[in-house]
Order: sequence, then C-alpha cells, then structure tokens
Amino acid sequence: MFEEAQYFAPVAMQEDGSVVVELAANHPGVADPVYRERRNAIAALALNHIPGEPIPEAAYTEQEHEVWGLVSRELAIKHRKYAAGEYLEGCRRLGLPEDRIPQLQEVGDLLEPLTGFRYLPAAGLVPLRDFYGVLEDGLFHSTQYIRHHSVPFYTPEPDVIHEVVGHANALASDRFAALYRLAGAAARRVETDEALEFVSKVFWFTMEFGVLTEDGEDRAYGAGILSSYGEIEEFRGMDILPLDLSLMGTTTYDITKYQDVLFRAASMSHLEDVVGTFWATCDDDTIARMVADGGAGRSRAGAK
Repeated sequence: MFEEAQYFAPVAMQEDGSVVVELAANHPGVADPVYRERRNAIAALALNHIPGEPIPEAAYTEQEHEVWGLVSRELAIKHRKYAAGEYLEGCRRLGLPEDRIPQLQEVGDLLEPLTGFRYLPAAGLVPLRDFYGVLEDGLFHSTQYIRHHSVPFYTPEPDVIHEVVGHANALASDRFAALYRLAGAAARRVETDEALEFVSKVFWFTMEFGVLTEDGEDRAYGAGILSSYGEIEEFRGMDILPLDLSLMGTTTYDITKYQDVLFRAASMSHLEDVVGTFWATCDDDTIARMVADGGAGRSRAGAK
C-alpha cells in the first residue's frame, strides 16, 4: 500500500539540530505525543548514522515488541498458505525472532553470510537512484520505526515490519537477492529519470507486489503483499496479468489502496528469465521502445 523509497512522512531538521517527523493529520499516531517523540528520535538515529559504522540501536518499548510479535506470528500463518516457496525458504534460512523487533544491525549480521546483503538506516525519503542503486552493492535502505500500536495490522507507510518481514526474508534467498542486485545495476545504468521510473515500476510490480504460479496456485513473493495482513488475503481476487515488461513499466498505481492490478510469473525461473534479463541488459534506448509499446498496448486494450 505504499511506494518503497517514496511514501514516507517528511523528516525535517530544525535550527537547533532536533529532528521532527511530520505525520499526516490522519496518521494513527499523530495525536500520540509519546509515539511522535519516539519517531523523531528514531529518525535522528538514521540521519546521524555514518556509513560503514554499526547501525545505532533503536530502544524499542515493550509495547512495540508486542506489536512485532503479534503481526509477525499472524503473517507467518498466512505465509504458509499464500507465500511462494522460495520466500518461505528465505524465512527458514534467516530465522527472524518472533517475540521482539530485531535491530537492523542484527538483520544485516544474519543476512550477510547468506547472500551478502546488509541494511542501511533511513530516516525517511531516499532518492530513487540512491535507494535502488545501492542494491547492486548488497545494501538495502530501511526504516527502523514500527507502526502505531492502536492499529497493529495497518500502516500508512513502510515500517520495520514491511522492511524486514517483507524484504529481509526475500533477501535471504540467493535467487531473490540476485534479482535485487540486478535491479540496482539497472538503476545505475540508466541515465534518464524516465528510464529510472520504468525500472522502479518493474520493481514495484515484482519485488513489491509480485505473484507467481506454484503447484497450480497463485502465490505471492512481493514484500508489499507478504507484509500486509489484509492484502495477503485479497491478492488472489485482483486482476492478475501475465508478465509484460512494457505494461509493468508504464502502468500507474495508487499507493493508498490495495493493488488491483498485479502481474504473474509462470514460475520462479520465468521471473528470473524475464525480469532478471531485463534488469541485466536494459538501457535508456530499450526502455524508450518499451514505453512506446506499453502505451500502444493500453490503447489497444482500451479499444476492445
């Protein structure tokens, strides 16, 4: 329900050096001064982090650990029913704790010997080229805060449950980790903003909201589906189309609601062949041709 690296509460540095996270008027935690102060403190940890040094620990409360435990246990039940086998294998390999929020440093320490990935703390918005580009280096920008306790199964923005339960379990898979790295290489290779947006949309419809066929059933592998208690129950009822790079890269979507258009790979190997090859080879010229093809495809569909 949110665009990775784009849909974050704005973070502002005040003249006195303090950090303020500007929550929207309808945010569940906007009227909770304790939560807002913790959000400010956690954002400051990320802003003050020096790359290459250990990630500062967020001092989570017992209530926040309880939110993690409740949501992660419920998601694990749904994963057994709806998640792709490769993602479940990543869950097994990574072994995230269910009773407490793991620190980002800890997540990186678990991931690095498996696939070489580590985490970087993000206070809020990360420019698209930076967010995607560092994936090639085995780095993943992540928030540290957790959703408000009043609505544990909802978040209007990507929190640590999304970043870790959704993405880290996938990054523990060699095959998914390779796709993330290829996406990062593509983001660095392309030069225009239009081409970068195309690359990011393909990422959105795959690593965020991707579906593949397994044993005759649609199973999710996208982090946005697998970290959403509600969306994981609804995705099979959406309009699920075959993989189509031109259409994926030119389709608009609404980040504020469940995704009603998804794309299905016939298998994990099919995903690697189509999307992996695209990210490994794309450039501005090939993407410009795909944009034209995608527009033509939508026009033909509208004429039917």
